[in-house]
Amino acid sequence: MLDAFLWRAGLAGLGVALAAALLGCFVVWRRMAYFGDATAHAAILGVALSLAGGVLPPLGILVVAGLMAVLITVLAERGLGTDTILGVLAHGALGVGLFAAAVLPGPRVNLESWLFGDVLTVTWRDLGLIWAGTAVVGLVLWRHWGMLLTATLSPDLARAAGMDPRRATLLLSLLLAALVAVGIQVVGALLVTALLVIPAASARGLARTPEGMAGIAAGIGALSAVGGLGLAILADAGVGPSTVTAAALLFAIVTATTRLRGR
Repeated sequence: MLDAFLWRAGLAGLGVALAAALLGCFVVWRRMAYFGDATAHAAILGVALSLAGGVLPPLGILVVAGLMAVLITVLAERGLGTDTILGVLAHGALGVGLFAAAVLPGPRVNLESWLFGDVLTVTWRDLGLIWAGTAVVGLVLWRHWGMLLTATLSPDLARAAGMDPRRATLLLSLLLAALVAVGIQVVGALLVTALLVIPAASARGLARTPEGMAGIAAGIGALSAVGGLGLAILADAGVGPSTVTAAALLFAIVTATTRLRGR
């Protein structure tokens, strides 16, 4: 029984960490960290609505987070201040979600497990959904890597090549929503953005090419997942916070080593 729990926890964390690390490279390049926060915070509203309507939480999270991603993209294209939009929507979505969880009919929501993750609730079915989501993220990034990278580096160059930068932005936004939907059980709505940013930020100083950065970020994400599980067992702490702590420690080690080597 303990072995099954450890396998589920380890594989769930590994799947989320790999998808988050790959997608996180674009989040870092595009400075979309706050965008990830807004999408993740909307997940709480998705949980409340799905439980009130008798729908599976991952489906409700995917729909609400996807709508949030589209809304942010549309408002940003209309020339509104991006920082202001993200600040209002990120905190507004979290507040509305917490309010909805308190007043909507249906089973009471254990907010702590959705905010910080609870790997104890991950079943084999959930594990299948997580790895299916990871596969989708990996395949979409591989299939559209050239378009996404060109649109990230230079929207004007992308237009000249016949690409639509808005399509790239919307695609990344929807992938973020999918990641939130499958990863919220592992690290929670408040911490999922950390898995997007920290491994990618760690890999940035080690890589010489975008593809190299993605590969290194995936490796750091995997180490964070495995190390976080071990840290959680040793410290009797939550797996989600422990995973982010392991990622932060790796970031500190990589940053210090890189700076010392540079000197």
